[in-house]
Amino acid sequence: MSFLRKRQSAGFSRGAIGRIIVHGVACAALAHSLPARADTPMTLFSPADPQAQSIYGISLFVLAITLGIFIVVAGLLTYVLIRYRQRPGDEKHEPAQIYGSNQIELSWTVIPILIVVTLFLTTTRVILGTEAISKPNGALEVTVIGHQFWWEYHYPKLGIVTANELHVPVSDDEHPTYLEMTSADVTHSFFVPRLGGRMDVIPNRVNEAWIDPPQPGLYLGQCGQYCGTQHAKMLLRVYVQSKTDFDAWVKAQQQPARRDFPGDPAAAEGERVFLHNACINCHTIAGTAANGRFGPDLTHLASRDTIASGAVSNTPENMRKWIDDPNSLKPGCLMPSMHLDAHDLDAITAYLTQLR
Repeated sequence: MSFLRKRQSAGFSRGAIGRIIVHGVACAALAHSLPARADTPMTLFSPADPQAQSIYGISLFVLAITLGIFIVVAGLLTYVLIRYRQRPGDEKHEPAQIYGSNQIELSWTVIPILIVVTLFLTTTRVILGTEAISKPNGALEVTVIGHQFWWEYHYPKLGIVTANELHVPVSDDEHPTYLEMTSADVTHSFFVPRLGGRMDVIPNRVNEAWIDPPQPGLYLGQCGQYCGTQHAKMLLRVYVQSKTDFDAWVKAQQQPARRDFPGDPAAAEGERVFLHNACINCHTIAGTAANGRFGPDLTHLASRDTIASGAVSNTPENMRKWIDDPNSLKPGCLMPSMHLDAHDLDAITAYLTQLR
């Protein structure tokens, strides 16, 4: 049995419970019909891989049960309020009080227990089924390291180190992406709703998760655990690419940083300024003296769509602002201002925008 089919059988399918609930609950049906639009990028109700579909099925199941509870309770309350409302001519004394009812007490004890047990067993089935799946030999392995407030990605078999934007190929039956996650400082949480559940990223511990989206696209997420001042801007971008596009990305990322800048003296000067400042203590640029490990790897910084862990677009203007005063774009971030003059700022910006 293929890896993909095993995973789909480990949790809820969109048949069975999912279809019953979708057709029975109007709001769930509306959520199910949401397309993968740019204005709904982080919704559980538009799953993009089998693990997310399992979570989606559980979500609909829980929604149906809680909606049923609400309808019953609200209906009984409405009935009592109307049926036993005060009317003209009613006696003013307190009605007869009844103490104790075995039937009522059994009902409000046994029914909640059955509901909780049902939800527990349903969730446990999906969790155990997911964890029981072994990693295929053809899986892409990525090491994820959480930092305040950015993400570091290592592709150990490919020799690639990058930051904030995770690139993976479209998955087939035997080629999902396996993520080994740990933290360099505090507890974080890796959460891309359309690609599955949340996984805590904990110091001195390695947690594993997998994703296998069958369709290319950009999937957004963010840190799901409060980790400090800029937790809200510790964003995630997962680029799912066709095999051809992913192979091209890998080939480009495996190249050393650009060192020659014919016709661009500003970039050449920017390289010298960068390498003679404290930037090299925190950042790595492959093929140069810069080998710091505290900040993101900048070897191919210009190939990324965003900077500051997805907080702003990667444009020369934003790059200059970020270098000049990172806290102006991301207050509370741990990158200090280097207090460079305008000339050096322009030079380093010209250099970094050439690192594709």
